[in-house]
Amino acid sequence: MKWGKKSLMTLAAAALFVTAACSNNGGGAEPANNDGGAVKSNAILATLGEGNDNLKGKKIALIMQFNEGAFSAQYVAGVKEQVESLGGTLQVQAAGNNLADMASKLDAAVNGGFDGILTDHGTAEALEAGVKKAVEKGIPVVAFDANLQVPGVTVLQQSDEAMSKTLLEQMKADIGGKGNIVKVWVAGFAPMERRQISYKAFMDANPDIKEIAHFGTAEKPALDTQNQMEAILKQYPNKGDISAVWASWDEFAKGATRAIEQAGRTEIKVYGIDMSDEDLQMIQKENSPWVASIAVDPKDIGRVQARYLYQKLHGDETEAKVVLDAVLVKREALPKDKQINTTELGQYVEGWGKSEQGIADWMGRTDK
Repeated sequence: MKWGKKSLMTLAAAALFVTAACSNNGGGAEPANNDGGAVKSNAILATLGEGNDNLKGKKIALIMQFNEGAFSAQYVAGVKEQVESLGGTLQVQAAGNNLADMASKLDAAVNGGFDGILTDHGTAEALEAGVKKAVEKGIPVVAFDANLQVPGVTVLQQSDEAMSKTLLEQMKADIGGKGNIVKVWVAGFAPMERRQISYKAFMDANPDIKEIAHFGTAEKPALDTQNQMEAILKQYPNKGDISAVWASWDEFAKGATRAIEQAGRTEIKVYGIDMSDEDLQMIQKENSPWVASIAVDPKDIGRVQARYLYQKLHGDETEAKVVLDAVLVKREALPKDKQINTTELGQYVEGWGKSEQGIADWMGRTDK
């Protein structure tokens, strides 16, 4: 959800690629199952091991570039449940896609008596000064999806190049290695730039797959994609004119899917990156053109990030970069007789929602 040398507004909005919205307090309703009851999460949570009572009651700040959409809501929920499982409290501050405001909120957190700081998106230019100030004051920092290179800071990122490559290879297999495709992508965000590397290499290696159109914007991405895709479908009105859409962010996949459905062109396959409950509902819809998405469980992203922060609070040495493991979710793997959400997805897709990354030897653990 979520740019480089464009206007500040575009930079900020583009960072939305990771999508998603959460409440300001980082809370969120537990999803319900098909019988109306609460779904029991299959999450693995770290807890404090014996002899670590000094880590109880830590105040953690999460400084976000944006907090809009389902992905971010689930991400924040993951941070919150992991921090609380480790005995801490979380305060969420979101900057509404304003990088200057994000830098200001980070500076306030550094001076606000917090024991640890997490950041979500943003740019190195916006965050570096505040992060360096935090490190100088002995406040540990763990960032997600920002190209920070500050000694002592751990940066989490999704395996964007590998994710993109895996998704493209799935698309290739599904369309028989040839056909016309539409690319939806926007420049400027670190994750997007990494995904583009794999896309270019794939297209260079597969000359029978032709890109006939490309577009993308971070301003109202799902709606804009829908509008632009509708126009492209009119340019290419015949079945077989377009084989697939490669959407480098799930907000793009939503818009492309809606346009294709409304035009009755569901022979066109859609492939997306990232996953939320809303995405999963669209993928499960009968005859949906959205057939596959690759993602890290957004709750697991939050959990893993919080674990690395607590490693730092414990005095552990942590890596400068942590790459999160992604999972390919295909429509064919999902149940046909009921609709599920991402909390239940791990029952059908191996590896989803059960990440143990970041759990140190001194931590306990629990399966919720």
